Amino acid sequence: MHTVKLLYPVLSYKIVGLCFEAHNELGRFARERQYGKVIESKLRGDNIKFKKELQISNSGNVIDFLIEDLIILELKCEPMITKKDYFQVQRYLQAAGIELGILVNFRNKYLRPKRILKLKKKN
Repeated sequence: MHTVKLLYPVLSYKIVGLCFEAHNELGRFARERQYGKVIESKLRGDNIKFKKELQISNSGNVIDFLIEDLIILELKCEPMITKKDYFQVQRYLQAAGIELGILVNFRNKYLRPKRILKLKKKN
């Protein structure tokens, strides 16, 4: 039997908790930038290191948050998350060499953050 190890369980739990707090404060109809500002403030308050709106290499991709140089946090405010959004986070993970991304859509009535693992490239 193969056991799957959860990547960065304490940090990812904390990040998701901050997203729930931002959603509770602003509701589901704020703008992505507003959620980002609230999350940024909460990360600072918890002394969690992060980089915001970080450009990845020369790819032209800009991620919303890189937290503790371990987790990419991508924020959305859309009617629904699509495959395009998953592929976007996967591109960010590949380009940045990061193992875990968290995709959060604040437009939903109930927040359902998605953990996305970097796919291993086939040889």
